[in-house]
Amino acid sequence: QVQLQESGPGLVKPSQTLSLTCTVSGGSITTNYYYWSWIRQAPGKGLEWMGAIAYSGSLYDSPSLKSRTSISRDTTKNQFTLQLRSVTPENTAVCYCASGHNAMDFWGNRTLVTVSS
Repeated sequence: QVQLQESGPGLVKPSQTLSLTCTVSGGSITTNYYYWSWIRQAPGKGLEWMGAIAYSGSLYDSPSLKSRTSISRDTTKNQFTLQLRSVTPENTAVCYCASGHNAMDFWGNRTLVTVSS
């Protein structure tokens, strides 16, 4: 059973860069045909897909966030990371990492990110 765990600062100041890490256990992030995503949910809003990195290392960006996000991975640690630049209070959200083959089969427990001075 693949398990994912998000980690990162709970509080980020406006204009700073948010960095989140997803640590994966029970499976490898290089497993063929698996995709590893970041998803967020702002207060009172629906789920928003932020981007993904494939088993091959290929990157997939959200059109709405493309210029502000970077996704990378460390295969030696079985982790993948998200950076979101120039955050604003409107970026306060619960963030998830998730993975699957054709669907988001596995989800992390979530982490709350608050953007505030």
